[in-house]
Amino acid sequence: ELESVLAMVEYRTKGGATKKGYKAEMIPKVCEAYLEARDSGVLVTSQQNIAKACEIIMRGLAHVGIMSLVDEATGFQEVRAKNALAEILEEFISKELMSWTRTFPLDFYREIFRLKGWEFDPKSVKRPSVIGHYTNNFIYKRLAPGVLDELRNKEPKVDGRRKNKLFQWLNGEVGHPKLLAHIESVKTIMKLSPDFETFRKNLDQVYPIIETTELGFTVEKNST
Repeated sequence: ELESVLAMVEYRTKGGATKKGYKAEMIPKVCEAYLEARDSGVLVTSQQNIAKACEIIMRGLAHVGIMSLVDEATGFQEVRAKNALAEILEEFISKELMSWTRTFPLDFYREIFRLKGWEFDPKSVKRPSVIGHYTNNFIYKRLAPGVLDELRNKEPKVDGRRKNKLFQWLNGEVGHPKLLAHIESVKTIMKLSPDFETFRKNLDQVYPIIETTELGFTVEKNST
């Protein structure tokens, strides 16, 4: 009965690394096996402490489980997700507009042009309109959940244009440093990718888009 949960699976860490671990469902199933074995009197002395630990875990899971059921029945689960999103936005977004400083390096755009097979002129400031879409998708959408929407709220378009840059609303303590680090990481993925399609697949694997739902966060497997 445990074979289905004992197989190791790959997962991504917060830093984007790939590691192997076990499904969360394994914990209660293994605990149940030990507790049933204890009740049947088949555990040896060295296994009794494991059974005690399993009992503590199962009691803890019971408390968490009933809280989750109540949250779902009362709709509080949605509130919890919104609170979590609010905490992320508070960490990233500045309450005041920051002064402009060059944030997106020339190499970022040079690599996009290379991957798309376009001729790049470093002296020209003119770029295809789709570059704005790529910037939102590759950078802001993958920076943290809800950040792009909040930045757009802070800096809405007037007559089809924004007066200031979105990154000017990122705070200097967390938001802006993480933006710079993310840009550099995306640039590295670009440089390691031979073409645009490969880059998109690599980017989705390392930095999947995180979006909010009524019940929490969900990872999009494919970018748009």
